Amino acid sequence: MRTRAVALGAVAAVVAGSLTAAPVRAATAPAPVWTACATRDHPTLQCASVRVPLDHADPAGRQITLALSRVPHTAPAFEGPLLVNPGGPGGSGLELAGFVASALPKSVAARYDVIGFDPRGVGRSTPALTCAPGHFTAPRPDSVPATPALERANLDRARSFAEACGRRHADVLPYLDTVSAARDLEVVRRALGAPRISYFGYSYGTYLGAVYAKLHPGRVHRLVLDSIVDPTGVWYEDNLAQDHAFDDRHRALMAWIARHDAVYGLGTDPALVEARWYAMRAALAREPAGGRVGAAELEDTFTPGGYYDGYWPRLAEAFAAYARRGATGPLLAAYDRLAAVDAEGDNGYSVYTAVQCRDAPWPRDWHRWRADTWAAHAKAPVMAWNNAWYNAPCAFWPTAPLRPVDIAGAAPPALLFQATGDAATPYAGGVAMHRLLARSSLVVEQGGGNHGVTLSGNACLDRYLAAYLADGTVPRGAGPADAVCARSPEPEPPSAKSAAKPAAVSRGAVLHGLLGSRR
Repeated sequence: MRTRAVALGAVAAVVAGSLTAAPVRAATAPAPVWTACATRDHPTLQCASVRVPLDHADPAGRQITLALSRVPHTAPAFEGPLLVNPGGPGGSGLELAGFVASALPKSVAARYDVIGFDPRGVGRSTPALTCAPGHFTAPRPDSVPATPALERANLDRARSFAEACGRRHADVLPYLDTVSAARDLEVVRRALGAPRISYFGYSYGTYLGAVYAKLHPGRVHRLVLDSIVDPTGVWYEDNLAQDHAFDDRHRALMAWIARHDAVYGLGTDPALVEARWYAMRAALAREPAGGRVGAAELEDTFTPGGYYDGYWPRLAEAFAAYARRGATGPLLAAYDRLAAVDAEGDNGYSVYTAVQCRDAPWPRDWHRWRADTWAAHAKAPVMAWNNAWYNAPCAFWPTAPLRPVDIAGAAPPALLFQATGDAATPYAGGVAMHRLLARSSLVVEQGGGNHGVTLSGNACLDRYLAAYLADGTVPRGAGPADAVCARSPEPEPPSAKSAAKPAAVSRGAVLHGLLGSRR
Protein backbone atom coordinates (compact mmCIF):
# COMPACT_ATOMS: atom_id res chain seq x y z
CA MET A 1 0.00 0.00 0.00
CA ARG A 2 2.86 2.39 0.70
CA THR A 3 4.17 1.94 -2.86
CA ARG A 4 0.74 2.63 -4.34
CA ALA A 5 0.35 5.76 -2.21
CA VAL A 6 3.70 7.12 -3.39
CA ALA A 7 2.77 6.53 -7.02
CA LEU A 8 -0.56 8.28 -6.64
CA GLY A 9 1.09 11.18 -4.85
CA ALA A 10 3.51 11.65 -7.73
CA VAL A 11 0.67 11.87 -10.21
CA ALA A 12 -1.19 14.27 -7.94
CA ALA A 13 1.79 16.59 -7.70
CA VAL A 14 1.93 16.87 -11.48
CA VAL A 15 -1.78 17.65 -11.64
CA ALA A 16 -1.50 20.24 -8.87
CA GLY A 17 1.29 21.96 -10.74
CA SER A 18 -0.76 22.08 -13.92
CA LEU A 19 -3.41 24.19 -12.19
CA THR A 20 -1.20 27.23 -12.19
CA ALA A 21 1.70 26.41 -14.51
CA ALA A 22 -0.29 26.67 -17.76
CA PRO A 23 -3.88 27.12 -18.85
CA VAL A 24 -5.79 23.90 -19.36
CA ARG A 25 -6.78 23.26 -22.95
CA ALA A 26 -10.51 23.46 -23.49
CA ALA A 27 -12.22 20.15 -24.08
CA THR A 28 -15.11 19.79 -26.46
CA ALA A 29 -17.96 17.33 -26.45
CA PRO A 30 -20.73 16.52 -28.91
CA ALA A 31 -24.17 17.87 -28.13
CA PRO A 32 -26.05 15.59 -25.75
CA VAL A 33 -28.82 13.42 -27.16
CA TRP A 34 -31.84 13.99 -24.95
CA THR A 35 -34.32 11.18 -24.41
CA ALA A 36 -37.54 11.20 -22.46
CA CYS A 37 -37.26 10.01 -18.85
CA ALA A 38 -40.48 11.48 -17.52
CA THR A 39 -41.76 10.88 -14.03
CA ARG A 40 -45.24 11.38 -12.63
CA ASP A 41 -44.21 14.66 -11.02
CA HIS A 42 -42.05 15.85 -13.92
CA PRO A 43 -43.62 14.76 -17.21
CA THR A 44 -41.25 16.76 -19.44
CA LEU A 45 -38.04 15.52 -17.86
CA GLN A 46 -35.31 14.39 -20.26
CA CYS A 47 -32.00 12.58 -19.74
CA ALA A 48 -28.66 12.51 -21.52
CA SER A 49 -24.94 12.14 -20.89
CA VAL A 50 -21.82 14.07 -21.82
CA ARG A 51 -18.26 12.80 -22.12
CA VAL A 52 -15.53 14.79 -20.38
CA PRO A 53 -11.80 14.18 -19.98
CA LEU A 54 -10.73 12.37 -16.85
CA ASP A 55 -7.72 14.70 -16.87
CA HIS A 56 -8.53 18.13 -18.25
CA ALA A 57 -4.83 18.70 -18.92
CA ASP A 58 -5.13 15.87 -21.46
CA PRO A 59 -8.43 16.49 -23.25
CA ALA A 60 -7.74 13.81 -25.84
CA GLY A 61 -7.02 11.18 -23.19
CA ARG A 62 -9.33 8.91 -21.24
CA GLN A 63 -12.95 10.06 -21.21
CA ILE A 64 -15.56 9.62 -18.47
CA THR A 65 -19.27 10.40 -18.59
CA LEU A 66 -21.54 12.76 -16.70
CA ALA A 67 -25.25 11.96 -16.41
CA LEU A 68 -27.57 14.90 -17.11
CA SER A 69 -31.26 15.64 -16.71
CA ARG A 70 -33.28 18.51 -18.18
CA VAL A 71 -36.63 20.23 -17.95
CA PRO A 72 -36.70 22.21 -21.22
CA HIS A 73 -37.73 25.85 -21.42
CA THR A 74 -41.13 26.69 -22.86
CA ALA A 75 -41.09 30.49 -23.06
CA PRO A 76 -40.01 32.41 -26.19
CA ALA A 77 -37.64 34.48 -24.06
CA PHE A 78 -34.85 31.98 -23.35
CA GLU A 79 -32.26 32.72 -20.66
CA GLY A 80 -30.17 29.63 -21.41
CA PRO A 81 -29.25 26.63 -19.23
CA LEU A 82 -29.63 26.76 -15.43
CA LEU A 83 -27.42 24.07 -13.89
CA VAL A 84 -28.47 22.97 -10.41
CA ASN A 85 -26.43 21.15 -7.78
CA PRO A 86 -27.53 19.81 -4.36
CA GLY A 87 -24.14 19.78 -2.67
CA GLY A 88 -22.15 16.99 -1.09
CA PRO A 89 -19.63 16.60 -2.55
CA GLY A 90 -21.19 13.37 -3.74
CA GLY A 91 -24.80 14.49 -4.15
CA SER A 92 -26.77 13.49 -7.23
CA GLY A 93 -28.47 16.40 -8.98
CA LEU A 94 -30.60 14.51 -11.49
CA GLU A 95 -33.83 14.75 -9.49
CA LEU A 96 -33.10 18.33 -8.40
CA ALA A 97 -33.74 19.64 -11.93
CA GLY A 98 -37.38 18.60 -11.83
CA PHE A 99 -37.83 19.98 -8.34
CA VAL A 100 -36.33 23.39 -9.14
CA ALA A 101 -38.31 23.67 -12.37
CA SER A 102 -41.56 22.94 -10.52
CA ALA A 103 -40.79 25.03 -7.42
CA LEU A 104 -39.84 28.24 -9.24
CA PRO A 105 -42.64 30.46 -10.51
CA LYS A 106 -43.79 29.08 -13.85
CA SER A 107 -42.98 32.31 -15.63
CA VAL A 108 -39.37 32.10 -14.44
CA ALA A 109 -38.76 28.36 -14.88
CA ALA A 110 -40.20 28.53 -18.41
CA ARG A 111 -37.29 30.74 -19.49
CA TYR A 112 -34.57 28.24 -18.59
CA ASP A 113 -33.48 24.76 -19.48
CA VAL A 114 -33.16 23.54 -15.90
CA ILE A 115 -30.36 20.99 -15.93
CA GLY A 116 -29.35 18.56 -13.21
CA PHE A 117 -26.18 16.53 -13.28
CA ASP A 118 -24.32 13.84 -11.43
CA PRO A 119 -20.77 15.17 -10.95
CA ARG A 120 -17.82 12.95 -11.79
CA GLY A 121 -17.82 9.79 -9.72
CA VAL A 122 -21.45 10.20 -8.62
CA GLY A 123 -24.53 8.07 -9.23
CA ARG A 124 -25.23 7.46 -12.91
CA SER A 125 -22.04 9.10 -14.10
CA THR A 126 -19.29 6.64 -14.98
CA PRO A 127 -17.15 5.45 -13.44
CA ALA A 128 -19.06 5.72 -10.16
CA LEU A 129 -16.94 5.60 -7.03
CA THR A 130 -17.57 3.09 -4.25
CA CYS A 131 -14.58 2.55 -2.00
CA ALA A 132 -15.77 0.23 0.77
CA PRO A 133 -19.34 -1.11 0.55
CA GLY A 134 -20.80 -1.55 4.01
CA HIS A 135 -18.44 0.91 5.67
CA PHE A 136 -21.37 2.17 7.77
CA THR A 137 -22.72 -1.23 8.74
CA ALA A 138 -24.31 -0.82 12.17
CA PRO A 139 -23.48 -0.75 14.95
CA ARG A 140 -20.14 1.03 14.67
CA PRO A 141 -17.79 1.68 17.58
CA ASP A 142 -18.83 4.52 19.88
CA SER A 143 -17.64 7.70 18.18
CA VAL A 144 -16.32 9.26 21.40
CA PRO A 145 -12.94 7.55 21.97
CA ALA A 146 -13.20 7.34 25.75
CA THR A 147 -10.75 4.41 25.75
CA PRO A 148 -7.64 3.65 23.68
CA ALA A 149 -9.43 0.61 22.25
CA LEU A 150 -12.27 2.76 20.90
CA GLU A 151 -9.82 5.20 19.36
CA ARG A 152 -7.90 2.36 17.69
CA ALA A 153 -11.12 0.82 16.36
CA ASN A 154 -12.23 4.09 14.79
CA LEU A 155 -8.76 4.83 13.45
CA ASP A 156 -8.61 1.39 11.86
CA ARG A 157 -11.94 2.04 10.14
CA ALA A 158 -10.75 5.38 8.75
CA ARG A 159 -7.42 4.02 7.59
CA SER A 160 -8.96 0.95 5.97
CA PHE A 161 -11.44 3.11 4.07
CA ALA A 162 -8.64 5.26 2.63
CA GLU A 163 -6.66 2.16 1.70
CA ALA A 164 -9.68 0.55 0.05
CA CYS A 165 -10.25 3.67 -2.03
CA GLY A 166 -6.64 3.58 -3.15
CA ARG A 167 -6.87 -0.08 -4.12
CA ARG A 168 -10.17 0.22 -6.01
CA HIS A 169 -9.83 3.62 -7.67
CA ALA A 170 -6.15 4.47 -8.00
CA ASP A 171 -6.72 5.53 -11.61
CA VAL A 172 -9.35 8.17 -10.86
CA LEU A 173 -8.61 9.48 -7.37
CA PRO A 174 -6.11 12.13 -8.60
CA TYR A 175 -8.89 13.64 -10.72
CA LEU A 176 -11.69 13.82 -8.17
CA ASP A 177 -11.63 17.40 -6.94
CA THR A 178 -13.65 20.57 -7.20
CA VAL A 179 -11.50 22.19 -9.88
CA SER A 180 -11.94 19.17 -12.16
CA ALA A 181 -15.68 19.18 -11.49
CA ALA A 182 -15.83 22.90 -12.33
CA ARG A 183 -13.99 22.27 -15.59
CA ASP A 184 -16.54 19.55 -16.33
CA LEU A 185 -19.21 22.26 -16.20
CA GLU A 186 -17.37 24.18 -18.89
CA VAL A 187 -17.42 21.08 -21.12
CA VAL A 188 -21.14 20.78 -20.45
CA ARG A 189 -21.61 24.42 -21.43
CA ARG A 190 -19.82 23.82 -24.73
CA ALA A 191 -21.79 20.66 -25.39
CA LEU A 192 -25.03 22.58 -24.82
CA GLY A 193 -23.92 25.23 -27.30
CA ALA A 194 -24.58 27.97 -24.74
CA PRO A 195 -22.47 31.15 -24.69
CA ARG A 196 -23.11 31.36 -20.93
CA ILE A 197 -24.69 29.24 -18.22
CA SER A 198 -26.57 30.06 -15.05
CA TYR A 199 -25.86 28.09 -11.91
CA PHE A 200 -27.85 27.42 -8.73
CA GLY A 201 -26.02 25.51 -6.01
CA TYR A 202 -26.82 24.51 -2.46
CA SER A 203 -24.27 23.76 0.26
CA TYR A 204 -21.02 22.34 -1.19
CA GLY A 205 -22.54 23.31 -4.53
CA THR A 206 -21.89 26.93 -3.55
CA TYR A 207 -18.15 26.27 -3.55
CA LEU A 208 -18.35 24.42 -6.86
CA GLY A 209 -20.24 27.34 -8.39
CA ALA A 210 -17.78 29.89 -7.01
CA VAL A 211 -14.85 27.92 -8.39
CA TYR A 212 -16.50 27.73 -11.82
CA ALA A 213 -17.09 31.49 -11.74
CA LYS A 214 -13.44 32.04 -10.80
CA LEU A 215 -12.22 29.90 -13.70
CA HIS A 216 -14.75 31.15 -16.26
CA PRO A 217 -16.18 34.51 -15.14
CA GLY A 218 -17.21 35.47 -18.66
CA ARG A 219 -19.30 32.32 -19.00
CA VAL A 220 -21.66 32.99 -16.06
CA HIS A 221 -25.09 34.51 -16.67
CA ARG A 222 -26.70 34.13 -13.21
CA LEU A 223 -25.09 32.68 -10.08
CA VAL A 224 -27.21 31.66 -7.06
CA LEU A 225 -25.51 30.26 -3.95
CA ASP A 226 -27.66 28.99 -1.07
CA SER A 227 -26.25 27.93 2.35
CA ILE A 228 -22.71 28.86 1.70
CA VAL A 229 -19.45 27.07 2.33
CA ASP A 230 -16.79 29.28 3.89
CA PRO A 231 -14.21 29.31 1.06
CA THR A 232 -11.47 30.40 3.48
CA GLY A 233 -11.75 27.21 5.57
CA VAL A 234 -11.66 24.45 2.97
CA TRP A 235 -11.97 21.83 4.43
CA TYR A 236 -10.47 21.03 7.83
CA GLU A 237 -11.33 24.35 9.47
CA ASP A 238 -14.82 24.32 7.99
CA ASN A 239 -15.52 20.97 9.61
CA LEU A 240 -14.35 22.18 13.01
CA ALA A 241 -16.67 25.18 12.68
CA GLN A 242 -19.52 22.81 11.95
CA ASP A 243 -19.06 21.09 15.31
CA HIS A 244 -20.00 24.20 17.26
CA ALA A 245 -22.85 25.18 14.95
CA PHE A 246 -24.40 21.71 15.12
CA ASP A 247 -24.23 21.77 18.89
CA ASP A 248 -26.14 25.07 18.88
CA ARG A 249 -28.74 23.57 16.57
CA HIS A 250 -29.07 20.45 18.70
CA ARG A 251 -29.77 22.61 21.74
CA ALA A 252 -32.42 24.42 19.70
CA LEU A 253 -34.09 21.06 19.13
CA MET A 254 -33.92 20.27 22.85
CA ALA A 255 -35.54 23.63 23.62
CA TRP A 256 -38.28 22.93 21.05
CA ILE A 257 -38.99 19.58 22.68
CA ALA A 258 -39.17 21.29 26.08
CA ARG A 259 -41.67 23.83 24.74
CA HIS A 260 -43.83 20.91 23.61
CA ASP A 261 -43.65 18.95 26.84
CA ALA A 262 -47.40 18.37 26.69
CA VAL A 263 -46.78 16.20 23.61
CA TYR A 264 -43.46 14.56 24.37
CA GLY A 265 -43.36 14.47 28.17
CA LEU A 266 -39.61 14.94 28.46
CA GLY A 267 -39.67 18.02 30.70
CA THR A 268 -39.95 21.76 30.32
CA ASP A 269 -36.31 22.58 31.08
CA PRO A 270 -34.16 22.35 27.91
CA ALA A 271 -31.06 21.47 29.96
CA LEU A 272 -32.85 18.51 31.56
CA VAL A 273 -34.18 17.39 28.19
CA GLU A 274 -30.65 17.50 26.84
CA ALA A 275 -29.43 15.48 29.84
CA ARG A 276 -32.03 12.82 29.04
CA TRP A 277 -30.78 12.75 25.43
CA TYR A 278 -27.23 12.08 26.59
CA ALA A 279 -28.55 9.43 28.99
CA MET A 280 -30.20 7.78 25.97
CA ARG A 281 -26.91 7.95 24.12
CA ALA A 282 -25.07 6.28 27.01
CA ALA A 283 -27.68 3.51 27.19
CA LEU A 284 -27.44 2.85 23.45
CA ALA A 285 -23.65 2.72 23.67
CA ARG A 286 -24.06 -0.14 26.14
CA GLU A 287 -26.88 -1.90 24.26
CA PRO A 288 -27.69 -0.80 20.71
CA ALA A 289 -31.40 -0.67 19.89
CA GLY A 290 -32.36 -3.66 17.80
CA GLY A 291 -28.69 -4.56 17.69
CA ARG A 292 -28.20 -1.75 15.17
CA VAL A 293 -28.60 1.74 16.66
CA GLY A 294 -25.75 2.43 19.04
CA ALA A 295 -24.28 5.75 20.11
CA ALA A 296 -22.75 6.53 16.71
CA GLU A 297 -25.97 5.67 14.88
CA LEU A 298 -27.98 7.83 17.29
CA GLU A 299 -25.76 10.77 16.35
CA ASP A 300 -26.24 9.93 12.67
CA THR A 301 -30.01 9.87 13.17
CA PHE A 302 -30.15 13.29 14.83
CA THR A 303 -27.68 14.96 12.46
CA PRO A 304 -30.38 15.56 9.78
CA GLY A 305 -32.30 17.52 12.41
CA GLY A 306 -29.45 20.01 12.31
CA TYR A 307 -30.08 20.47 8.60
CA TYR A 308 -33.87 20.71 8.58
CA ASP A 309 -36.30 21.29 11.42
CA GLY A 310 -39.03 19.48 9.53
CA TYR A 311 -37.44 16.31 10.95
CA TRP A 312 -37.84 17.47 14.55
CA PRO A 313 -41.26 15.91 15.24
CA ARG A 314 -40.07 12.48 14.05
CA LEU A 315 -36.88 12.75 16.10
CA ALA A 316 -38.73 13.96 19.20
CA GLU A 317 -41.19 11.07 18.95
CA ALA A 318 -38.34 8.54 18.72
CA PHE A 319 -36.51 10.17 21.63
CA ALA A 320 -39.62 10.23 23.84
CA ALA A 321 -40.58 6.64 23.05
CA TYR A 322 -37.15 5.39 24.08
CA ALA A 323 -36.59 7.69 27.06
CA ARG A 324 -40.04 7.23 28.60
CA ARG A 325 -40.95 3.65 27.68
CA GLY A 326 -37.78 1.98 26.46
CA ALA A 327 -39.51 1.50 23.08
CA THR A 328 -37.02 1.11 20.24
CA GLY A 329 -39.39 0.89 17.25
CA PRO A 330 -39.67 4.64 16.51
CA LEU A 331 -35.91 5.08 16.95
CA LEU A 332 -35.14 2.26 14.54
CA ALA A 333 -37.65 3.68 12.06
CA ALA A 334 -36.06 7.14 12.32
CA TYR A 335 -32.61 5.67 11.79
CA ASP A 336 -33.76 3.73 8.72
CA ARG A 337 -35.49 6.80 7.30
CA LEU A 338 -32.88 9.46 8.04
CA ALA A 339 -29.48 7.87 8.54
CA ALA A 340 -29.06 4.30 7.28
CA VAL A 341 -26.55 4.14 4.41
CA ASP A 342 -27.45 2.17 1.27
CA ALA A 343 -25.48 1.65 -1.95
CA GLU A 344 -26.23 5.20 -3.06
CA GLY A 345 -24.96 6.43 0.30
CA ASP A 346 -21.77 4.37 -0.06
CA ASN A 347 -21.18 6.07 -3.41
CA GLY A 348 -21.94 9.52 -2.00
CA TYR A 349 -19.57 9.09 0.93
CA SER A 350 -16.83 7.76 -1.33
CA VAL A 351 -17.03 10.85 -3.54
CA TYR A 352 -17.32 13.11 -0.50
CA THR A 353 -14.05 11.83 0.94
CA ALA A 354 -12.28 11.68 -2.41
CA VAL A 355 -13.07 15.32 -3.23
CA GLN A 356 -12.55 16.79 0.22
CA CYS A 357 -9.33 14.89 0.84
CA ARG A 358 -7.98 15.97 -2.55
CA ASP A 359 -9.14 19.58 -2.59
CA ALA A 360 -6.91 20.89 0.19
CA PRO A 361 -4.30 19.79 2.75
CA TRP A 362 -5.47 17.96 5.88
CA PRO A 363 -3.35 17.25 8.96
CA ARG A 364 -1.45 14.00 8.55
CA ASP A 365 -0.48 13.90 12.22
CA TRP A 366 -3.29 12.24 14.20
CA HIS A 367 -2.21 14.09 17.34
CA ARG A 368 -3.48 17.32 15.70
CA TRP A 369 -6.89 15.78 14.97
CA ARG A 370 -7.12 14.37 18.52
CA ALA A 371 -6.26 17.68 20.19
CA ASP A 372 -8.56 19.76 18.00
CA THR A 373 -11.49 17.36 18.31
CA TRP A 374 -11.26 16.98 22.08
CA ALA A 375 -11.15 20.78 22.33
CA ALA A 376 -14.28 21.02 20.17
CA HIS A 377 -15.94 18.18 22.11
CA ALA A 378 -15.42 20.04 25.40
CA LYS A 379 -17.68 22.84 24.15
CA ALA A 380 -19.76 21.08 21.48
CA PRO A 381 -20.04 17.37 22.28
CA VAL A 382 -23.04 16.35 20.23
CA MET A 383 -21.17 15.52 17.03
CA ALA A 384 -17.53 16.66 17.28
CA TRP A 385 -16.13 13.14 17.27
CA ASN A 386 -18.73 11.78 14.88
CA ASN A 387 -17.73 14.51 12.42
CA ALA A 388 -14.03 13.85 12.97
CA TRP A 389 -14.37 10.15 12.14
CA TYR A 390 -16.49 10.97 9.10
CA ASN A 391 -13.57 12.98 7.71
CA ALA A 392 -10.70 10.99 9.26
CA PRO A 393 -9.84 9.05 6.06
CA CYS A 394 -8.26 12.32 4.89
CA ALA A 395 -5.49 11.77 7.45
CA PHE A 396 -4.49 8.68 5.46
CA TRP A 397 -5.56 9.59 1.93
CA PRO A 398 -3.37 8.12 -0.83
CA THR A 399 -3.36 11.18 -3.13
CA ALA A 400 -1.46 14.37 -2.46
CA PRO A 401 -3.68 17.41 -1.85
CA LEU A 402 -4.19 20.39 -4.11
CA ARG A 403 -4.31 23.96 -2.89
CA PRO A 404 -7.63 25.61 -2.04
CA VAL A 405 -8.96 27.92 -4.73
CA ASP A 406 -8.91 31.65 -4.03
CA ILE A 407 -12.38 32.44 -5.32
CA ALA A 408 -12.01 36.23 -4.95
CA GLY A 409 -12.67 38.08 -8.14
CA ALA A 410 -15.03 40.03 -10.30
CA ALA A 411 -17.64 37.37 -10.92
CA PRO A 412 -20.94 38.56 -12.40
CA PRO A 413 -23.41 39.88 -9.84
CA ALA A 414 -24.30 36.85 -7.75
CA LEU A 415 -27.14 36.31 -5.31
CA LEU A 416 -26.30 34.61 -2.01
CA PHE A 417 -28.69 33.19 0.61
CA GLN A 418 -27.79 32.30 4.18
CA ALA A 419 -29.63 31.51 7.42
CA THR A 420 -28.01 32.92 10.55
CA GLY A 421 -28.37 29.63 12.45
CA ASP A 422 -27.30 27.23 9.69
CA ALA A 423 -25.29 24.39 11.24
CA ALA A 424 -23.79 22.69 8.18
CA THR A 425 -22.49 25.91 6.61
CA PRO A 426 -22.37 28.48 9.41
CA TYR A 427 -23.34 32.10 8.81
CA ALA A 428 -19.75 33.33 8.71
CA GLY A 429 -19.26 31.44 5.46
CA GLY A 430 -21.96 33.45 3.74
CA VAL A 431 -20.39 36.69 4.93
CA ALA A 432 -16.95 35.54 3.72
CA MET A 433 -18.24 34.54 0.28
CA HIS A 434 -20.10 37.87 0.00
CA ARG A 435 -16.91 39.73 0.77
CA LEU A 436 -14.85 37.77 -1.76
CA LEU A 437 -17.30 37.80 -4.66
CA ALA A 438 -17.32 41.34 -5.95
CA ARG A 439 -20.78 42.69 -6.81
CA SER A 440 -22.56 39.86 -4.97
CA SER A 441 -25.66 40.46 -2.84
CA LEU A 442 -26.42 38.59 0.38
CA VAL A 443 -29.98 37.80 1.51
CA VAL A 444 -30.15 36.63 5.12
CA GLU A 445 -32.86 34.58 6.82
CA GLN A 446 -32.64 36.16 10.26
CA GLY A 447 -32.99 33.56 13.01
CA GLY A 448 -33.40 30.70 10.53
CA GLY A 449 -31.62 27.46 11.25
CA ASN A 450 -32.25 25.32 8.20
CA HIS A 451 -29.68 24.44 5.58
CA GLY A 452 -31.02 25.07 2.09
CA VAL A 453 -33.48 27.92 2.52
CA THR A 454 -34.77 28.90 -0.92
CA LEU A 455 -37.62 26.96 -2.54
CA SER A 456 -38.35 25.55 0.91
CA GLY A 457 -41.40 27.59 1.86
CA ASN A 458 -40.04 31.05 2.77
CA ALA A 459 -41.91 33.38 0.41
CA CYS A 460 -39.65 36.36 1.16
CA LEU A 461 -36.49 34.51 0.14
CA ASP A 462 -38.19 33.06 -2.92
CA ARG A 463 -39.25 36.49 -4.15
CA TYR A 464 -35.61 37.62 -4.24
CA LEU A 465 -34.65 34.41 -6.03
CA ALA A 466 -37.39 34.74 -8.64
CA ALA A 467 -36.61 38.40 -9.33
CA TYR A 468 -32.94 37.66 -9.85
CA LEU A 469 -33.50 34.71 -12.17
CA ALA A 470 -36.13 36.69 -14.09
CA ASP A 471 -34.06 39.76 -14.93
CA GLY A 472 -30.95 39.92 -12.74
CA THR A 473 -32.45 42.18 -10.07
CA VAL A 474 -30.47 42.06 -6.82
CA PRO A 475 -30.95 43.92 -3.53
CA ARG A 476 -28.31 46.41 -2.47
CA GLY A 477 -27.83 47.27 1.20
CA ALA A 478 -25.31 49.05 3.37
CA GLY A 479 -24.39 46.30 5.87
CA PRO A 480 -23.14 42.74 5.65
CA ALA A 481 -26.63 41.76 4.47
CA ASP A 482 -28.24 43.43 1.46
CA ALA A 483 -31.69 42.17 2.46
CA VAL A 484 -33.17 40.38 5.47
CA CYS A 485 -36.11 37.99 5.61
CA ALA A 486 -37.88 36.68 8.69
CA ARG A 487 -37.29 33.03 9.44
CA SER A 488 -39.73 30.33 8.44
CA PRO A 489 -41.94 29.15 11.33
CA GLU A 490 -40.73 26.20 13.36
CA PRO A 491 -42.70 22.97 12.96
CA GLU A 492 -45.59 22.00 15.18
CA PRO A 493 -45.92 18.52 16.67
CA PRO A 494 -48.57 16.46 14.89
CA SER A 495 -51.94 16.54 16.59
CA ALA A 496 -54.03 13.45 17.21
CA LYS A 497 -56.30 14.57 14.39
CA SER A 498 -53.50 15.12 11.87
CA ALA A 499 -51.80 11.87 12.83
CA ALA A 500 -54.95 9.97 11.86
CA LYS A 501 -54.60 10.88 8.19
CA PRO A 502 -51.61 10.84 5.80
CA ALA A 503 -49.64 14.04 6.02
CA ALA A 504 -49.05 16.10 2.90
CA VAL A 505 -45.39 16.23 1.97
CA SER A 506 -44.17 19.81 2.16
CA ARG A 507 -41.96 21.37 -0.46
CA GLY A 508 -39.27 21.79 2.21
CA ALA A 509 -39.35 18.07 2.98
CA VAL A 510 -38.97 17.23 -0.71
CA LEU A 511 -36.04 19.62 -1.09
CA HIS A 512 -34.22 18.35 1.98
CA GLY A 513 -34.69 14.79 0.84
CA LEU A 514 -32.82 15.77 -2.32
CA LEU A 515 -30.12 17.72 -0.50
CA GLY A 516 -29.42 15.00 2.06
CA SER A 517 -27.03 15.74 4.89
CA ARG A 518 -23.28 16.01 5.52
CA ARG A 519 -23.13 19.03 3.20
